[in-house]
Amino acid sequence: MKPFVLLSTRPEDEAAYDEYEGFLRASGLVAAQLRLIRVGSAPLPPFDLDSYSGVIVGGGPFNSSDPAESKSPVQRRVEAELRALLDEIVERDYPFLGACYGIGTLGVHQGGLIDRTYGEPVGAVPITMTDAGAEDPLLAGMPTTFDAFVGHKEACTVLPRSAVLLASTPACPVQMFRVRSNLYATQFHPELDHQGIVTRIRVYKHAGYFPPEEVDDLISRVLLADVDHPPRILANFVERYRR
Repeated sequence: MKPFVLLSTRPEDEAAYDEYEGFLRASGLVAAQLRLIRVGSAPLPPFDLDSYSGVIVGGGPFNSSDPAESKSPVQRRVEAELRALLDEIVERDYPFLGACYGIGTLGVHQGGLIDRTYGEPVGAVPITMTDAGAEDPLLAGMPTTFDAFVGHKEACTVLPRSAVLLASTPACPVQMFRVRSNLYATQFHPELDHQGIVTRIRVYKHAGYFPPEEVDDLISRVLLADVDHPPRILANFVERYRR
């Protein structure tokens, strides 16, 4: 089969490689089937979408809604590269899955409003499918409500006109949407298990997601969460689009 590709914006080696391992575990892919490209560390190299089964964009340190003057040169470069890539992906209705930062990237590209209205603290929250979500193949086999890990400073406040809402929570109404037939975005992290969330908490201890002195209590809480269902979304994505 053709490999999938994960575009990572994380500059920290530990976070980037742990994210990659998380996507491998959740999707059922092996290393030869998922190529990692660290766009946060170097310019996006030219690659042919026809050489891959699909594109995945994970989370990262950037906020799409930050004022332009506050964005670093690296963030501006990454945003421009992803915007150009999404031009082709949307036009072709090419398989795409964006998680956390990925929902901001696709949401901005499609004209949605991304801002800090619905940020959520780090932890597990119950995600509920919409009627459209219950009929979507990426959510096949999922319970109507399932717990998933979140932790984000911004979110999609106004859904793009081109998007179909697939999942929601009261605290963050846009948790998952689809554009056209094959482009997906989640605010929650379908790749995160207990091992992954603990690594993220430790790496981003001083990134403003929570008071640093609360790290041990936070880890104790997240380890109690039941997050067995979200990986099925990635497994469904792989099964649907592998070629």
